[in-house]
Amino acid sequence: MNKTSKKVLIVDDEPDMIDFLKSLLTDNGIEVVVATNGKEALEIAKKEKPDLITLDISMPEESGSRALRNFQESPETSDIPIFIITGISKDFKKFIHTRKVVKPPTAYMEKPIDSTAFLQKVNELLN
Repeated sequence: MNKTSKKVLIVDDEPDMIDFLKSLLTDNGIEVVVATNGKEALEIAKKEKPDLITLDISMPEESGSRALRNFQESPETSDIPIFIITGISKDFKKFIHTRKVVKPPTAYMEKPIDSTAFLQKVNELLN
């Protein structure tokens, strides 16, 4: 592990999705931390200080849109780019871009994920 290693926080409630993203990232030399809901995600982000957060929208306990808002409002996490990865339609993208209380995410990708496009976006956001 080199010292310029980047860290990504994966926030998703689906174990298959977590495993998929985690292996894509670790295979590319990126350190990974995981949270399975929005509440846990904020605590982990404050402690781990990731360089990027991938965020699912439909999760139990606390929705991704609520988590997005919490990340943006918290001084410790407000500068971390948020990459939304969701199975929710383009309507959600339109919805999130029209909210006044939430800044649009840094990036957005729909499931199912194209691994090449995903890694390209992650590298772009990390550099």
